[in-house]
Amino acid sequence: MFVATLIAAGKLTDEVVREAIDRLDATGHEVGAPHWLDVGDAADIVFQGSLVSARAELALMDHGALDTIVQPMGDRTKKLIIADMDSTMITVECIDELADYAGIKDEVAAITERAMRGELDFRAALIERVGLLAGMPEATLTECRTERVKLTRGARTLVQTMKAHGAYSVLVSGGFTAFADAVGEAIGFDKVLANVLEIAGGKLTGAVIEPIVDSAAKLETLKAEAAKHGLPLADTLAVGDGANDIPMLTAAGLGVGYYPHPAAGEAAAAVIRHHDLTALLWAQGYPRRSWVLG
Repeated sequence: MFVATLIAAGKLTDEVVREAIDRLDATGHEVGAPHWLDVGDAADIVFQGSLVSARAELALMDHGALDTIVQPMGDRTKKLIIADMDSTMITVECIDELADYAGIKDEVAAITERAMRGELDFRAALIERVGLLAGMPEATLTECRTERVKLTRGARTLVQTMKAHGAYSVLVSGGFTAFADAVGEAIGFDKVLANVLEIAGGKLTGAVIEPIVDSAAKLETLKAEAAKHGLPLADTLAVGDGANDIPMLTAAGLGVGYYPHPAAGEAAAAVIRHHDLTALLWAQGYPRRSWVLG
């Protein structure tokens, strides 16, 4: 048994839901009656058939603000969330914003973009970019965090609601503890893992302290936390936007690309391109009345 969740906050109509049902029916799926999670915002369609076929068919729907998540019905309410930080739980790439203070944002952002697209090795690209920040005053980290870092809309509501329903939450970032620790606390994550910038004499040395949090570390965190809490991977949710998130996205019970770069979008089981992070609550079957607003 599978469920397709249609999300178009404030714009989801009976006609759009009917089209989805008709598409599934026409491609050989056995479709049940739709159920509104929140009228006009999100609706579930339960069906039997092919998960792969249903995802491909519903992806053809073109209604502007529509996001569709198709997944197994039985384990949709996740008990562990592993989330990326930069451009996922916050709206910026911290290293690019730091580079702006050094007057080299364009140079660093170009490397970041290529790394997130999977065109460069993440570890090598991180070492190269951090090296360009050598000599930056440590105080700039706090200045940048205060002036530039904004939580993504819905981030706190997503995490707090899942925690209220018994889930454990981990922020795992290829960024830096100087940002991630504060972001994790602000959102309410139970655990935070990120890279540590080496500092000497009140300035960045241009080095990252090992071990580096890369794609392998993100995947290992997902597996280790699931095992620690006695959870099968089917009970986990991973969300991120870049190529370094792909291993954890493909291993999780539900891997979601959030406004993803192409490689991550293609690899993820589901993609959010139009809504904020609360879409992941509808995806888990939570109606708005059960949310813990952040």
